[in-house]
Amino acid sequence: MQFPHDEALQELEGLILQLCAIPAPSGGERARAEFCRDFLARAGAKELLIDEADNLLLPIGCEGASQIDVLMAHTDTVFPETTPFSPKRRGNRLYCPGVGDDTANLAILLLGARAVLEQGLRPKSGGVLFVADSGEEGLGNLRGIRQVMKDYAGRVRSVVSFDGTLNTLCNWAVGSLRYEVRAKVKGGHSYGHFGSRNAIEALASLIVDLYAIKPPKIGKSKTTYNVGRVSGGTSINSIAQSAKMLYEIRSDHRLCLEATHRLFEDALGRARERKDASFEVTLLGERPCMGDVDPAAQGELEGYYIALSERHLSKRPQLGPGSTDCNIPFSLGIPSLSCGFYSGGGAHTYEEYIELPSLKYGLKMGMEAILHHFKRPSGPAHGGLCPPYGTPF
Repeated sequence: MQFPHDEALQELEGLILQLCAIPAPSGGERARAEFCRDFLARAGAKELLIDEADNLLLPIGCEGASQIDVLMAHTDTVFPETTPFSPKRRGNRLYCPGVGDDTANLAILLLGARAVLEQGLRPKSGGVLFVADSGEEGLGNLRGIRQVMKDYAGRVRSVVSFDGTLNTLCNWAVGSLRYEVRAKVKGGHSYGHFGSRNAIEALASLIVDLYAIKPPKIGKSKTTYNVGRVSGGTSINSIAQSAKMLYEIRSDHRLCLEATHRLFEDALGRARERKDASFEVTLLGERPCMGDVDPAAQGELEGYYIALSERHLSKRPQLGPGSTDCNIPFSLGIPSLSCGFYSGGGAHTYEEYIELPSLKYGLKMGMEAILHHFKRPSGPAHGGLCPPYGTPF
C-alpha cells in the first residue's frame, strides 16, 4: 500500500498546528474562515467567498449546475476561549483542545481542495462545493449548513461532512431541542421573608418532575433528555428571585422527539399552576431528525465510504446515528454522511488529542474521497497519481 510522502504528512501536521492557534468558538469562527480563504487563494482559487454565516465557500463547476455535491468540515470548536491554545506533542500524540474535532478533518479538506485547484481538476458531473462551515457545535445551531442549504436550495445532490474519527460513519440524524428555562419569584431576605417561594426551589421542583419522564420508544429508537447547567440567586442570605437552567431533548426518531417535547410542556404546565412563580422558556436551538431520504441514493453514498474504509483499514466501519451538520440535508431528504480521517480521544475536553500515525491513513483516504468527484480537464477520470499523496484519481 502506498502512503502519502513524509513531506505531505509534515505539511498536514503543520497545517493542523496553524489552525489550532486560531480561536474559533461557535459564533467567532471568522478568523479561521479567513485563514482558509487565504490558504486556498494562494493555490489560485478565484471564486472564494465568506458568506453571511461565516462559511468559507469554494465552488468548482457550480455555476449553472443543477446538481452539486457538498464536501465540508466545520471551523468552530466547543471551547469559548478567544485566546490561542498551545498544542503539545507527546510521543505520537498531539494534544490541543479542538485538535481533532474538527481541526484535523478541516486540514485534510483544505489540502484536498488545494490539490484540485493546483491540478486544474474538474467535477465528473455537476459541481462540487467545498465548505469550511460555521456553527456546528453546541448552540451554533448548525447556522453554517443552514445557510448553504438555503443558498443552494434545490441543487444539492449529496453532502459529506468531514467530521468524526477513522472508521466511523454517521448515517442517521439525531434531532434535538435546546431550551433555557428561567424561574422568577418575588424573593426577599432569607430570614425576614422566610417561607416566600425561592426561584431555585421552584426550578428544582420542575427538574424533579422532568426527570420522572419515561422517554418514549418506537422500535429501536433512543430518546434522551438532560439538564446541563443550573444557575441563579444573589447571595447566601437572599431568597433567590431568579434561576435558570439549560435543558436538552434528543432523539433519533422524529415522533419520539415530538412526544418528549409535549411531556416537557406538560411539566411546565404543572409548574405554572402555582401562582407564586413564573417560568420563561426560550428555544436556543433546534436540530431536525431524518427526512425522507431515497434509500438507494443513501445506500450508494454509504457504500463508497464503507469500501474506502475496508480498502485502507481492512475492516468495516461502524455506522450509526449522530447530531452533525448532516441533520439539515438529511431533514431535506438529501443523501448525506459524516465521516472522519483521524484517530484520537478526549473530544470536547481540554485533554483532546489525535494519534499522529493515524494521519497517514486519514490523509490518503480523505484525498481519495475528494478526488473521487473529479477528473482531469481532458482524458480519463482515473489514472495517474496525485503527488505527494500517492492517491489515484
